[in-house]
Amino acid sequence: MTDLVRAGAAVTVAGGESLLEVRGVSKAFGPTEALVDVDFDVRAGEIHALVGQNGSGKSTLVKILAGVYDPDGGSIAAEGSEFDPRRPGEARLRGLRFVHQDLGLVDSLDVVENLALGRGYDVRFPRRISWRHERHRTRAALAELGYDLDVRSLVGSLRASERSGIAIARALDGWESAARLLVLDEPTASLPEAEVARLFDVIRTIRARGVGVIYVSHHLDEVLDLADRVTILRDGARVGTFAADDLDHDRMVELIVGRGSVIAGGEAETPGAPAEYEPSLVVEDLSGTVLRGVSLQVGAGEVVGVAGLTGSGREELGPALFGAAGRSGSVSVRGNPVPAGRPDLAVAAGLGFVPADRKSLGLVASMVVRENVTLADLRPYLRGGILRHRKERSDVDAWLGMLDVRPRNQTLGTMRLSGGNQQKVLLARWLRIQPRVLVLDEPTQGVDVGAKAEIHRRITDAARDGAGVLVCSTDSAELVRVCDRVLVMQRGGIGAELLGRDISEERIDRLCLS
Repeated sequence: MTDLVRAGAAVTVAGGESLLEVRGVSKAFGPTEALVDVDFDVRAGEIHALVGQNGSGKSTLVKILAGVYDPDGGSIAAEGSEFDPRRPGEARLRGLRFVHQDLGLVDSLDVVENLALGRGYDVRFPRRISWRHERHRTRAALAELGYDLDVRSLVGSLRASERSGIAIARALDGWESAARLLVLDEPTASLPEAEVARLFDVIRTIRARGVGVIYVSHHLDEVLDLADRVTILRDGARVGTFAADDLDHDRMVELIVGRGSVIAGGEAETPGAPAEYEPSLVVEDLSGTVLRGVSLQVGAGEVVGVAGLTGSGREELGPALFGAAGRSGSVSVRGNPVPAGRPDLAVAAGLGFVPADRKSLGLVASMVVRENVTLADLRPYLRGGILRHRKERSDVDAWLGMLDVRPRNQTLGTMRLSGGNQQKVLLARWLRIQPRVLVLDEPTQGVDVGAKAEIHRRITDAARDGAGVLVCSTDSAELVRVCDRVLVMQRGGIGAELLGRDISEERIDRLCLS
């Protein structure tokens, strides 16, 4: 029997043996307290959901368990024995297995090879891999979870739920003797709705074996359907741990947000630009991996925000519009169609895109600052097919000054700049060509307060100069600060729209959780 803290009282509930006990764990990053004296436990044969808003501390707790971050205080014990996850391989030795949101699979390898990444190959005399044995072993591991796949298939060719199954099978390989606790971080974030039920069947199969499951998710309906207990974090602190049967959707929203009464969010009319704006961006029936039938407009001179939790479709919208992610439906800029899969034609039509992952998808690491700024359009500097660097240097110097990039050195390697200054360089690239539509995905992620203020000012200036601006962000305060309208993504579609004075952090947060 274990005490269950709920609404300030101790409630005793039955459960299996304790597999994991976290006591008083804290973690700060500079002045920011990511976790504050958090207690958390998981029992054998239970699905324990960990929920909270972005920035509540969920990911930090998972990374501490995996040994990625060092806790500043507290203790962690597995089956009653305290251990230090910072020691290489210690968490695995204690039976903890992790499936992260990006899965860690190699698309160009087949199923057998991806499972072997976790445990190595069975090498037999004379030092050769027994592929027949490996294929049999892989089929058996997948069959345990209810999957029947061609194990010689390349992982990149499989459905999202099958890829998730492979990642889980790899994590649980040898579970009978070793794996005791499985941590799933946002496992349905990139799954189409039709494939979620298949994954849930796998998770329930794992629970039936006596394995404990930590299920990290923003999707509250999934949590209520799947979990036995729920721990809620808010601002790095534990609000409480609850039996799932004692919660409903509205109660969970109230505990997560911690403010006021619940604001319901029903289906919204197809969002469109207010009459005073001439449409710059028109999107009709846009669908992708998670997106389903999204239609919207952004007017010239308007800043439209897009809010939504991980897996809502928010993070897929920007890349789909720009052609960096597969999609169906139509996208047009000032009446000019933008075909799918063609970022070059998106740029030619006047669409600029600042991705959330600036290092991998935005900036070119091998280029200096000047080259990254002018990359989107070199035509102003070409004369007779020769690049004239004098005007290029002059223009870049002006942009570095306008955005207060420090140091103001255009020959410096871009990766040597701070995160905030890298983001300013990326923003300068697109502002320089005066796009008709500017799409910004997490524009101030990982930047300091000063850089954030400057980026917000530039967003406002771009709209004032006639651009239609679409800001996709998990920062509700940011959307309140810069947006004329906010669209809230829910389950791949637009679930609600907020205008003018109705835009507030509380309303955005609650609608995201609806």
